[in-house]
Amino acid sequence: MRRFCYILLPLLLLVGCDKQDVMEPNYNAQDNLEALWKIMDERYCFFEEKNLNWDSIYYEYKRRLKGVRTVFGLFDLMDRMLGELEDGHVNLYTPFAVSSCSSWYDDYPKDFSFDLIKEHYLHRNYRTINGLYYDTIDDVGYMYVSSFSVGIASATMQYVDYFFRNSKGVIIDVRNNGGGELTASESLAACMFKEKRHVGYIRHKTGKGHNDFSEPKRIFIDPAVRLIDWSDRRVVVLTNRRTYSSANDFVNIISYADNVTVIGGKTGGGGGMPLSRDLPIGWMVRFSAVPSFNADMESIDGGIDPDEFVHINEEDYAAGVDPILEKALRIIRNIE
Repeated sequence: MRRFCYILLPLLLLVGCDKQDVMEPNYNAQDNLEALWKIMDERYCFFEEKNLNWDSIYYEYKRRLKGVRTVFGLFDLMDRMLGELEDGHVNLYTPFAVSSCSSWYDDYPKDFSFDLIKEHYLHRNYRTINGLYYDTIDDVGYMYVSSFSVGIASATMQYVDYFFRNSKGVIIDVRNNGGGELTASESLAACMFKEKRHVGYIRHKTGKGHNDFSEPKRIFIDPAVRLIDWSDRRVVVLTNRRTYSSANDFVNIISYADNVTVIGGKTGGGGGMPLSRDLPIGWMVRFSAVPSFNADMESIDGGIDPDEFVHINEEDYAAGVDPILEKALRIIRNIE
């Protein structure tokens, strides 16, 4: 069963350390750097795809160890080394900081402002529950799914479905959705399918080599897990670069639904399901370990193109207009 959590992680606590211990602990910086490098070398799944020479990266950061004097310096060095991967699923967790990578979305348009949508498109009494926001925009249903970290209850979707009963179609907005539970994203995606359909593949590491993977395993979406039946409704899904992880998986799945159109920006990717390992110093590293692909065996880690690119510029924000949402409304209303 392919059921993983993309986002939820344990909290790390710092206990029993005085200032001297924090600044100058009894640890070996090189041992920890090597341990981090080895974990990634043996378990990370995208070295070949990213065309990275991990050996060269190790020697470069080993050289930089000479200037490290505190745990903060070691953290910063490890953070920069992991940043070479440009992977939003790679994080270093310590008692005092968590590293993260933003390069995968920094150079892309934001393409979203929920404040703009609330002010200019929704009614004041729009509904919200567990990160799900929904309302009607005249004759079209609008649902913003801000995260998949909390499962979407079947009862909730029954109410949403009833609320949209007179709508010409439904807009599902997953812009800035950073992911969460695959079970949540898949149960929503399944709503758009009448029958079981092949939507991708998954592989697992079988050895320590960068190319040691199992044979691809076919992945299917099954309407049996759907929350409601929207397979006959016209649905438009809105995306941007910060649509990531299990939200990226959601977009891959619904791209195979006959009644769905995807518009907006390219998704952020995050097609490698994460695992975590501990370092000798007591810190934890999370990393992409299980690559996933679409039904054509193409990697979805770098993101998924929409059916039509639409972006928001600064003039749009100033005017209170969301061209992506406007385009979705026209598609559902058959205006163009």
